[in-house]
Amino acid sequence: MYKVTAHFKRITDSIKVAMRFLVMVFSLMLIQCSDHHDIGKLDEFSKLQLVEWNRKLTDVIIADIFTPPVASRLYAYPNIAAYEAMRFLDVGHQSYAGRLKGLGAMPEPKTSEEYYFPLAGATAFTTVARELVYNRQAIETLENKYFDSIQNVGINSKVFERSVNFGREVGNRILTWAGEDGYNQRTSLMGYQVDRDPGRWQPTPPDYMEAIEPHWGTLRTFVLDSANQFMPGMPTAFDTIPNSKFYQETLEVYETVKGLDDEQLAIAKFWDCNPNISFTQGHVMYFHQQISPGGHWVHITAQVLEEKDRGPLYEAEIFSKVCITLADAFISCWDEKYRSNLIRPETYINRYIDTDWNPILQTPAFPEHTSGHSVASSSAATMLTHLIGDNYAFIDSTEVPFGLPPRDFKSFYEASEEAAISRLYGGIHYLPAIKKGVDQGRNIGEFIIKKLEEHGE
Repeated sequence: MYKVTAHFKRITDSIKVAMRFLVMVFSLMLIQCSDHHDIGKLDEFSKLQLVEWNRKLTDVIIADIFTPPVASRLYAYPNIAAYEAMRFLDVGHQSYAGRLKGLGAMPEPKTSEEYYFPLAGATAFTTVARELVYNRQAIETLENKYFDSIQNVGINSKVFERSVNFGREVGNRILTWAGEDGYNQRTSLMGYQVDRDPGRWQPTPPDYMEAIEPHWGTLRTFVLDSANQFMPGMPTAFDTIPNSKFYQETLEVYETVKGLDDEQLAIAKFWDCNPNISFTQGHVMYFHQQISPGGHWVHITAQVLEEKDRGPLYEAEIFSKVCITLADAFISCWDEKYRSNLIRPETYINRYIDTDWNPILQTPAFPEHTSGHSVASSSAATMLTHLIGDNYAFIDSTEVPFGLPPRDFKSFYEASEEAAISRLYGGIHYLPAIKKGVDQGRNIGEFIIKKLEEHGE
């Protein structure tokens, strides 16, 4: 009996050892499988990720109620970071180091290691974005969801960790550079003092808000030699005599608004893009949140990239160049606004023509000359035409989430021209500010294209 029992025990132990061995082998196989990834699935998952990130960033910018110039900065730095982390997908793509003012050498990955650069690019984007917005938690939540999703698709754990760390490194380097652009110092400069000269800008109804970003022109430019490199020229000299040129320019605004047809009204509303529209009820102020002019062009860019669908690095290059152009356009425009410091049509008309007149759009809280939307739109259209091509027809659905129907355009320039003239239809700009703003934006766009190409693009 003992021999039988011992023999049976030996057999049982052998089976247990074999089972443990099989479990161990199976476990190793699972670990090995989970630590490898299907690059095809990852690339499919990563398609248009940067398009989505820019849209998510827009949602945060709108909720945080950032002003148009600040919004332009918020788009620029995260997209530059994404490009710097993703450019290694193609050895032909150079760093912006040495091409953007003040940007030194950027981190580089170890050539002996494997990375997934679309992940690194997304991480660099979020690393920068979360430090620039008020609602940091919103970006962190979106980032965590993204990390969970890409891990569920399947990615080697070491490649994941290595790529995220590289993205963080790139993002932190961009943040250091961003911290030196004068943004944090601008609030310590002397506050804006309203000039009582009748031809100067005055706060406007309904809330008579203080001047927005009077020192934006002091920020470091990205590519422009200086904020005043493309001064558009001074506005027409202020005058209240009815036959004077300035009076006639104001009368043009007055009569245009009174005689708007349905199409002109639709154009004015479509390109409003004022994120600071306010309504006051009693002692309470409410804000109607909208996309900024720069944000509108970022979304046009996103729509084009969706149509083209040419991969993460292509998206990063296009986004970064458009956003760099927009950021410099706002610095240049704001430099001129507070130099010429011109009275808005609403103030002039109420004083000298019609006390009961109101513009179609709410007058923004900063001086008139030049038109910010004209400068931004013209500069962005110039860059997009260079990158994508002339006569690129597209349907602009940017304003659909805000209750407005889409509009179709035959080219980027056609869209930018409509955006510019919308300021006259809206009653917030004189025609010279629009025309000179278009020229100013075109000059900025062409200079940035040339400057980047001179550095080896």
